[in-house]
Amino acid sequence: MEVRAFQVVQAVSRLDQGLVQQWPEFSRSRLQKLIQQGYVRVNQQVQTDKNYPLRPGDWVHLAIPDPQPLDTPAQPMALDILYEDDHLLMLNKPAGLVVHPAPGHWDGTLVNALLAHCPNLLAMADKQRPGIVHRLDKDTTGVMVVAKTALAQQHLQQQIQSRRLGREYLGLVHGRLPQPTGTINAPIGRHPQQRQKMAVVPNGRPAVTHWQVLATQGNYSWVYLRLETGRTHQIRVHLSHLGHPLVGDPLYSRKGVTQLPGQALHAWRLRCQHPVSGAWLTVTAPLPEPLVRLLRHLGFKNDHLGEIPAQNAPPANRD
Repeated sequence: MEVRAFQVVQAVSRLDQGLVQQWPEFSRSRLQKLIQQGYVRVNQQVQTDKNYPLRPGDWVHLAIPDPQPLDTPAQPMALDILYEDDHLLMLNKPAGLVVHPAPGHWDGTLVNALLAHCPNLLAMADKQRPGIVHRLDKDTTGVMVVAKTALAQQHLQQQIQSRRLGREYLGLVHGRLPQPTGTINAPIGRHPQQRQKMAVVPNGRPAVTHWQVLATQGNYSWVYLRLETGRTHQIRVHLSHLGHPLVGDPLYSRKGVTQLPGQALHAWRLRCQHPVSGAWLTVTAPLPEPLVRLLRHLGFKNDHLGEIPAQNAPPANRD
């Protein structure tokens, strides 16, 4: 069980509000449930009233119970595997595939498919997300890396934490960006009113996205993006905050409808260090056909869809 703590600096009218401000990655409803279940202490006393007023100097402790293992069935499913060995695999995730079981999607997920493809994942400590070291949103396509052993999972997670695992994306956005290249450095947390969304908020977690315009057609831009951090919905939130949301984004863009199932965002290339050999692996996922058709319909040429010229690309993550 994980335990977190903070000391109140300014008076807060409600306990649940103070928790949300301190840890915006949790929804208010989840924090209220933890309060009701007795997982929150104020000045070492269990506090089950979400309306309890916090005063300067109060110490608040939050205990986060360990997730309960789920009975996740193995479900055979076709996987577009780009690389695989005994320690890890890299695959091209299609649109519409949820990465792991969650409310509303208890089966038919990538984890269900992985359990059928790699039965040894059942031995992993995390029974809810075995082998998963990072996620892609349901309707984001592209390359993901999956650990097949506990050692590989730990090694890959360390690469993410140290920002050595390189993740590069391609996306189609509304409008023309203000300059050819740029960096968005803006903290991300839960949206204060719309809890299903994330937003740029002052007390959010640090988030950095680098971008480069590859081509423009009309009022659209084809953009290369590189993550320095990996917050929930990071690219989608940052581009919307910049005033150039992704085409087809159902949460962060209100402009028009496309034939795509969701946002025009593709995890194009991933670079990681092999957890055993130490060699660096770089895998590229081809663009999905619906996105290619949309780009051609808008007037983008084939040479806009190929490799990024090395001399123009933002610097990749270094060893």
